[in-house]
Amino acid sequence: MRKKYRIKKEQEFQTVYQGKNSCANRAFVIYQMSKPNQKHFRVGISVGKKVGHHAVVRNRLKRYIRQTLTEELQDLPKELDFLVIARPYIRDFTMAEVRQNLRHALKVAHILEK
Repeated sequence: MRKKYRIKKEQEFQTVYQGKNSCANRAFVIYQMSKPNQKHFRVGISVGKKVGHHAVVRNRLKRYIRQTLTEELQDLPKELDFLVIARPYIRDFTMAEVRQNLRHALKVAHILEK
């Protein structure tokens, strides 16, 4: 996933977070904010230390999340900023389990309409 699709700055994370438009399942919390006239969606990914104490675990889960979003690139709305926050429940998930749970969370949030 290219860097132009990512939310990196703390202020941008807080702006989306303070919009208070969220949905969740057991594995993920999704915060979203509409951004009209935006050329493409942007996503912020957060995997905290409660999910895994080692950076290796957290980085692996972030790679899985980015890969799933890359696979769904064509189906994601363009005028949207959203945050994907991982819960400790996904600590030992495989790629397939992360993909399944993230797709479910995006459908619950009405971001994916498949």
